[in-house]
Amino acid sequence: MEKDGEKRVMTGENIGGGGIVTVDPKPSKGIVSRMVDALEKLIVWAMYDSSEPQYYLSGNFAPVVEETPPCKNLTVRGYLPDCLNGEFVRVGSNPKFTPVAGYHWFDGDGMVHGICIKDGKATYVSRYVRTSRFKQEKFFGGAKFMKIGDLKGIFGLFMVNVQMLRAKLKVLDVSYGTGTGNTALIYHHGKLLALSEVDKPYVLKVMADGDLQTLGMLDYDKRLSHSFTAHPKIDPFTEEMFTFGYSHTPPYVTYRVITKDGIMLDPVPITIPEPVMMHDFAITENYAIFMDLPMYFRPKEMVKGKLIYSFDATKKARFGVLPRYAKDELQIRWFELPNCFIFHNANAWEEDDEIVLITCRFENPDIEVASGRLKENLENIKNELYEMRFNMKTGVASQKQLSVSAVDFPQINGCYTGRKQRFVYSAIHDNIPKVRGIIKFDLHAEPEGEKSQLEVGGNIQGIFELGPRRIGSEAIFVPRKPGITSEEDDGYLIFFVHDENTGKSEVNVIDAKTMSADPVAIIELPNRVPYGFHALFVSEKQLQQQAKL
Repeated sequence: MEKDGEKRVMTGENIGGGGIVTVDPKPSKGIVSRMVDALEKLIVWAMYDSSEPQYYLSGNFAPVVEETPPCKNLTVRGYLPDCLNGEFVRVGSNPKFTPVAGYHWFDGDGMVHGICIKDGKATYVSRYVRTSRFKQEKFFGGAKFMKIGDLKGIFGLFMVNVQMLRAKLKVLDVSYGTGTGNTALIYHHGKLLALSEVDKPYVLKVMADGDLQTLGMLDYDKRLSHSFTAHPKIDPFTEEMFTFGYSHTPPYVTYRVITKDGIMLDPVPITIPEPVMMHDFAITENYAIFMDLPMYFRPKEMVKGKLIYSFDATKKARFGVLPRYAKDELQIRWFELPNCFIFHNANAWEEDDEIVLITCRFENPDIEVASGRLKENLENIKNELYEMRFNMKTGVASQKQLSVSAVDFPQINGCYTGRKQRFVYSAIHDNIPKVRGIIKFDLHAEPEGEKSQLEVGGNIQGIFELGPRRIGSEAIFVPRKPGITSEEDDGYLIFFVHDENTGKSEVNVIDAKTMSADPVAIIELPNRVPYGFHALFVSEKQLQQQAKL
């Protein structure tokens, strides 16, 4: 299936060592495929309301279906500090083919947008993650895999069965999984990984000219047989990676440790009562923290017209604290707090007898807001910065609100992951999932009480406003000097911006210490960059390490 410039890196099952598997699915065209297509079209015609607008396929949520090869010598206004030598990458949902029916923002193929920075000059590139799913749909020339946006009501049950039929009749090859690689990126043991939480990681390589190539899927020498979270954690002191996968069948959660040498240790199953969406977790120096939150996988709810995931507002939020090198779950301690959901944590650490978790806490979450029709009025949904504490001695849990709504995509100086730190940088969201600014929190300061909006003062040290109809993205902190010997906030924030007034996109670099309204640098981009998910900065040293793949 390797066509149109998609070069096979090596023949055989594993490439490059460390469990990188060549992804070469074997879908099947023919009369059986056409018959299933006809059945699907009939179901869509009879049951799907095609008049439903697809907001997340319009405006700057709309995909850019063509890739951009390296585009060099971009216009840079201001200057790019030497510490930014490397590759800034961000992944997002970018469907190559038009969906046959419903669409959720989480559904699209992963496309990585990269900015290669060297000696003050910048190069832009965009490439799809060559997942098994992407390759097969390219083979057919159209969308074939089931979408989250379809998994609602009786129609959703029919679409599940169409997917199962395609797999059973070997129209689709699901032996390599069905993930998109569209959610997040991480660098570990000389490998840049593209992640989606329903699949295994895909290994990307940054070429000498900044271009991006998918090498294959990572299975850690066949030791990884379950899904892999989009938000693993790397301890900067030990260089180990900590991760987990969640499933719809027992064990619902499986915890893993990966050594600094890239060796995945034995699985540790975690028992929870029901399958849930567990998007993130956290680590401290000695513990891992799991979140059993009431966003349940309940297919039976689909008959009521709901999505396959539904939030149960009657259930408590549970947090499990496990020694991070535990061989089993016997030592896990569970704590309860009021009902909530959490997509993203900022950090966690140990403080006397307590585990401290800094997180963005949702009240009344509704994942349907990223599907179909735009819902402007989301006042009942709150997303606020919180401090949660779990006392390992007394068993008591407590929480403290640190901001008003709405903030998410929290970031810190990654050199402090798992250790106590002071500053958190978050995206400020409108009522819809658009980023209108970047905010800096000081955890050493107390929040000002009775505020109804986010503004400087108290524990809010700075806000970078993007301006009317200028939409940002997750901001990544890049330290001026790696490590913890310099000031924690001595560095820069780098992020993508799209101007809806002009239709143009750019990358902004701002001073993380001062949060000045004047950017340090603005990189003008040759193409529109759609709104996306998570980003990562790969340093020059890391680029040299992964060049050996």
